Amino acid sequence: MATHAVATSDAEYQEVRSHRLLGFLFFLVSDSILFCSFIFGYLYIRAASPDWPPPGVERPGLYIAAVNSIVLFGSGVTMHLAMEAWRHANRPRFIQFIIATIVLGIGFLSGQAYEYTHLHDTWAGSTFGASFFTLTGMHGFHVFIGVIFLCTVLWQTQRGVYNTQRFFGLTAATLYWHFVDVIWVALFFLFYVY
Repeated sequence: MATHAVATSDAEYQEVRSHRLLGFLFFLVSDSILFCSFIFGYLYIRAASPDWPPPGVERPGLYIAAVNSIVLFGSGVTMHLAMEAWRHANRPRFIQFIIATIVLGIGFLSGQAYEYTHLHDTWAGSTFGASFFTLTGMHGFHVFIGVIFLCTVLWQTQRGVYNTQRFFGLTAATLYWHFVDVIWVALFFLFYVY
């Protein structure tokens, strides 16, 4: 694959890159629609209920979610720094920051797993619990896919697939990771603050 990337002209690469970027942006828009559909469904159920959460159902703890949020937002910073290091041809710093992003992503998933195992028994069979697990679980799945995506990008950089002029995979990984961060802002507000 690295040989093919070198064999194409810069004009061909830019044309293909712009098409790939447009396709990836369409994917992110479709994923946003998926999340928005579930979020609006949750908001509808919430607005239709006289009390929210329903009586007898305890709200999730803010402390664990806040720490988990700091971890995820920190991973957004390290992902941005990794991309900037790549653009400035600083490969060692790129590797440090991409590994830090992967570790923080795994840390977020671990925090989410901890939260899931320590939630209140009052959630069983409740609409609130179903909504919470559906939306945060779907987000957690996206983080898991993102961690795999980042590991793949790291492996590809080690194999020489990208250079400082041609690095679409890194751009896509960065966009995806920031998308995951933005979705968490909405979910954190919905379930822990609002």
